[in-house]
Amino acid sequence: MKLIDDAIRQGQTTLSEYESKQVLASYRIPVTVEELVDNAQDLIKVAAKIGYPIVMKGCSADISHKTEKGLIRVDVRNEEEATSAFKEITAAMDGADKSVLVQQMVKGQRELVVGLTRDPQFGPCVMFGLGGIFTEVLKDITFRVAPLEKRDALEMMQEIKANKILEAVRGMESVDKDMLAEILITVGQIGMENEAIKEIDINPLIINGNKPIAVDALVVLEA
Repeated sequence: MKLIDDAIRQGQTTLSEYESKQVLASYRIPVTVEELVDNAQDLIKVAAKIGYPIVMKGCSADISHKTEKGLIRVDVRNEEEATSAFKEITAAMDGADKSVLVQQMVKGQRELVVGLTRDPQFGPCVMFGLGGIFTEVLKDITFRVAPLEKRDALEMMQEIKANKILEAVRGMESVDKDMLAEILITVGQIGMENEAIKEIDINPLIINGNKPIAVDALVVLEA
């Protein structure tokens, strides 16, 4: 894939969030509607096109922990808030490429994680579990060696302790498991077809209505 080849040629060991999601989107994994901007004029045009409220994030291949660095603003509701957030985010991005990712704000109470890790013995392995802030705390995850079949993906959904959140619960509809299975299978496929990819981390994968959508993603490349 040209995007990955170019990144390796430039000495990158990770793709930016925007680049990572371009990889996912090229495999038809649903991602947030978003655009990269580097000036306030483009920001206002893009924000109007996407529609408020929006999310704004500092975006560079050098940045992985955006929250800790104060580079994320959520629920930005108008031009004034957007302009102010743009100034704050770019001021905090010392030394990095000062691009800001403007994206649709996806609402959903259920957050999942999907990932890929390249095991020295087994090769690409797909990970699935409870996402968001609970990923590291609860470690409610399960793995399968790629390539996956649909049956493998469905089994993974049942194996996590929190599997009930995929059902109709508290007024929320049941998650589209066919769509979720397709994402798990596809992540394995990406690992099989791109040896330069060492890891993929899609976290969170938010359930919007009943559809999963990748809200944040990171692709790590072989050094």
